[in-house]
Amino acid sequence: MTVTSPVLPAAAGTATAHRHTVLRTLLRNRLAVVALAVLAVLVLAAVLAPLIVPYDPNAQNLLQRLQPPAWLAGGHRAHLLGTDELGRDMLSRVIYGTRVSLLVGAGAALLAGTVGTAVGLVAGYFGGWPDRLLMRLADVQLAFPAILLALAVIGFLGSGLGFVILVLGFTGWVSYARVVRSEVLSLRTRDFVTEARAIGVTDTAIIRRHLLPNVTAPLATIATLHVAAAIVAEASLSYLGLGVPKETVTWGGMLADGQLYLGTAWWVAVFPGLALMITSLAVNLTGDALRDVADPKAYRR
Repeated sequence: MTVTSPVLPAAAGTATAHRHTVLRTLLRNRLAVVALAVLAVLVLAAVLAPLIVPYDPNAQNLLQRLQPPAWLAGGHRAHLLGTDELGRDMLSRVIYGTRVSLLVGAGAALLAGTVGTAVGLVAGYFGGWPDRLLMRLADVQLAFPAILLALAVIGFLGSGLGFVILVLGFTGWVSYARVVRSEVLSLRTRDFVTEARAIGVTDTAIIRRHLLPNVTAPLATIATLHVAAAIVAEASLSYLGLGVPKETVTWGGMLADGQLYLGTAWWVAVFPGLALMITSLAVNLTGDALRDVADPKAYRR
């Protein structure tokens, strides 16, 4: 008896046609194309930051403090986006802030996705007391606002990039677990799972080979949206002084420093705020596009 999973195409031509359909669906969404282009630029800027920034982001020059952007009166082309209250170059700091935001967003989504997927697979496949126990843990998690729980944990353990990723990861696993559990509950009664059990395939193999590939599409959408949420959460923690150390450049920390100068030097807060908004918007638009691609109705047009 041959056991097959529904995610495996019947023929190579079917797989090729499916990929072409997915590509056409993405290309029809112009906002998604723009969002992906923006994300590509941000990733390149984060990776190449040490090579492309004009100045050390923490280098101070009080003689040039609060210098406006180059296109305003009093600005200088040496500092395209101006300088902050300590004379640090704003363009260099915004680019370096991209590194922390993307690292925290990707790291938190990866950690939350790993934990949540494992919990959802176990709860949905085995059911019974493991399902009840794990879902009650999820309910307890949801009873606490994520940002307040993050504040409490970081305040107790201390600040640091690793702690921020751990906290945001472990506070975001519930959404993954619930979606995966619901998918597995419907898949475990399908013929391909029943046949696999009948020929003696182990539970671990069934989960790994047949169930996990079938939940990757919704997981990709959730992970993308979680990246944006984690980026905003990290900025909020840094704004409150509870994120990464002060010497590490972050958009949230820049917003906190610039709030006192909104009336006299608006660029100190506006540029990191714009970077945060554009990044979150690009990630969310990408997540929406992935959701449309994962929806079978998208292929009927």
